Amino acid sequence: MSAPGGPAPDKVMQIITGGWASAILGSAARHGVCDAIESGADRAEGVASRCGISLRGAQAVLDGLTGLGLVSHSDGRYRNSPEASAFLVKGTPAYLGGMAEVMMDAMTDWAKLPVAVKTGAPSASTTSDVADNEFWHVLVPAIAALSFPVAQIAAERLGVAKAGSISWLDVGGGSGVWSAVWLGANKQANGFQLDWPVVNQIAKGFVGNFGVADRFHTIDGDFHTTDFGSAKYDFAIYGHIAHMETPADNVEIFRRFRRAIKPGGTLVVNDFILNDDRTGHPFAMLFAAQMILVSAGGFTWRQADYRKWLGEAGFASIDIVPTPTPATLVFAR
Repeated sequence: MSAPGGPAPDKVMQIITGGWASAILGSAARHGVCDAIESGADRAEGVASRCGISLRGAQAVLDGLTGLGLVSHSDGRYRNSPEASAFLVKGTPAYLGGMAEVMMDAMTDWAKLPVAVKTGAPSASTTSDVADNEFWHVLVPAIAALSFPVAQIAAERLGVAKAGSISWLDVGGGSGVWSAVWLGANKQANGFQLDWPVVNQIAKGFVGNFGVADRFHTIDGDFHTTDFGSAKYDFAIYGHIAHMETPADNVEIFRRFRRAIKPGGTLVVNDFILNDDRTGHPFAMLFAAQMILVSAGGFTWRQADYRKWLGEAGFASIDIVPTPTPATLVFAR
């Protein structure tokens, strides 16, 4: 397909067939293929039986997972790769199979991206600004695993475990994963989450699994209009929300955070943030397309944007910290 000595088409072909990979991985997650392998079903027949799927389907998914490097095949037996064992077996804190299912189900929306690119307006069937939507029951727990390590990093940096009787406000907290991690680290703390009622109900169940539900409190409402309070919290958390908001909205929300935090308190922002020259983690680079697909004014914002907005909101100290994940932490005081 290319002239001798010219570039090979492999990378382009891999990207072209990316939808195949997403569908294979999503199908494996939905039917528990990696779970079956982890529990000892190491042949196609055993996987088919354990998962309740056809032998032909099991073989196709196993071939695909092997081609993707997530499963190995030797002497007629299949084994999970370390990545599959860590991220694709249900019940593990880092489980990403739910996210794989969400992405698979959203592929019809991604086919509408050319329309969003042309108009600059969202073209997906499910957008990010609908409160009472069944979609949240799927998405909220699915993306929780992305925030586990980041919440732990932030807790260590802020000394949450030894901070005594503290409280925080997590705005748009989703699954409640930040409160689950921080409440687990500090037995004297109390976490408050402001989110839509349907999302808070999901969070109560999620946080309850960590045995800290008695110190997790929810505030039902739209954070655009609900009062954050004044000098009430030691910390505030704004995780994976700024990318859904316009610059003006983020400045206004940061001003309200500034009022809500006690003197000397810290606002923690967690998001997919690009460098000032719009380079960065590949996932964050791709995420801008997700935002124009599903939001009216959201985007993948730069470090310079956060510095400007937080400065306008009255924060004097702004520390931007990369993490081993696609997300970046911002600590503002």
